[in-house]
Amino acid sequence: MATDSLDMDRAAAVNRQGATGYVNNRPSHASADHSKIIRHWRDRSWIARLSKSTMDRGVALVSLIFLAPLLLTIAVLVKLSSPGPALFKQSRHGLDEKPFQVLKFRTMYVETCAGGAADKVVQAQRVDPRITPLGRFLRRSSLDELPQLINVLRGEMSLVGPRPHAISHDVHYSSLIPHYRLRHNMMPGITGLAQVKGFRGGTETLESMERRIDLDLEYIQNWSLALDVKIMVMTLFTTINDSNAY
Repeated sequence: MATDSLDMDRAAAVNRQGATGYVNNRPSHASADHSKIIRHWRDRSWIARLSKSTMDRGVALVSLIFLAPLLLTIAVLVKLSSPGPALFKQSRHGLDEKPFQVLKFRTMYVETCAGGAADKVVQAQRVDPRITPLGRFLRRSSLDELPQLINVLRGEMSLVGPRPHAISHDVHYSSLIPHYRLRHNMMPGITGLAQVKGFRGGTETLESMERRIDLDLEYIQNWSLALDVKIMVMTLFTTINDSNAY
């Protein structure tokens, strides 16, 4: 009887963790659907954290300098293509769900952009009248994501990690997927394992989002610098012929 009571207490604790993803304001490392421990970024050695941060900021700085003419050209084209700012800013969750402003080149008409609104954000569709002609090209080529190199320099994002979702989507899916919030155990990235595995773009079904989250957690659990480099190289090749980008 004592053993049965102990098992019931443990099961209840796991269910509480799985329902929120957090315990005592700290991300839990267990969920109802993931018996494997999902490591938190701060639990890594300081050498590992320093090496990833150094690579992130070093590559981001060099890229921004090298790509400056391209970035300026895109900014001018966005301004000329439709009224509104060149950059689009929106609140997203970072490490431990700390909010930050993600940067992108604006790809939609300004009156249809969801700007900083966090209560309702509609995912882009394959045929979406909100997207400008130039914006469609930028989204398919992922050039709209280049300003996020600034987020990396600020220490808000990483080159590789779980892609940051709109906050309204975080709220929605965390109520449907018990282990969803464990993806915030690591800093969000410009690209990630889920994206190079074919789960880039919109998630039209709950199953596709669940698969994306599974891949995010697989990345967190198996992180290494070599894996980051592999994902960055794969991103260059998958972006060219990715039918999920729109």
